[in-house]
Amino acid sequence: MSSQSTTTNDSTVGDIPNWRASGDWFDVCKCNIPCPCTFAQAPTNGECDGVMAYHIKEGNYGEVSLSDLNVLILDSFKGNPWADHWVKVNVAIFFDEKANEQQRNALNMIFSGRAGGFMSEFAKLLGEVRGIEYVPIKFEIADDLSYWNAEIPGKILAKAEALTGPTTPPGKRVQTINPPGSEVGPGAIATWGKSIEDKVNAMGFKWERNGKSSKHFSFDWKGP
Repeated sequence: MSSQSTTTNDSTVGDIPNWRASGDWFDVCKCNIPCPCTFAQAPTNGECDGVMAYHIKEGNYGEVSLSDLNVLILDSFKGNPWADHWVKVNVAIFFDEKANEQQRNALNMIFSGRAGGFMSEFAKLLGEVRGIEYVPIKFEIADDLSYWNAEIPGKILAKAEALTGPTTPPGKRVQTINPPGSEVGPGAIATWGKSIEDKVNAMGFKWERNGKSSKHFSFDWKGP
């Protein structure tokens, strides 16, 4: 991963410290509910684009704390990247501007896949990286998973509420255990939602919609 705004790093595998990052992830995308990608199937109408939001509740990269940092990724692809090796996901990446130089380097290493862990596998799906920026990122999630949202003012607004329906018991969530196309790794639990605002205008990505698929995962990664 490289752009003019990235922190450069020449670390080799032997230089990578033990690290861990755990927290909350969600997306909003253009797929119908539920997003087929989470089931390792082709997206609705054969293509997808959306917002992926990460909030690190607790984390460290060696001695560097990663707690309370956020990352947003815009993504776009045609076909099924889980099944077809020729399908690549084009992205733009936004790191939390409050991260200091050491934290920025750590985030870049983890999310590029160079630090190992699940993201080293996810990085194999990536195609064009349209850019990387350090920006203010707002992230909010309800304790009861009734809603989740993230925002980069003037660029990205992603808001969703938990999916419910006439036979969903009050306060209960619609969930899938061990989805085969989890974007955060094996053994996850998807909590399904519906987007209520999905507005993007950044790095060549532009759309505005609502009522489409959203889902929440907890993640817990470690490496190298």
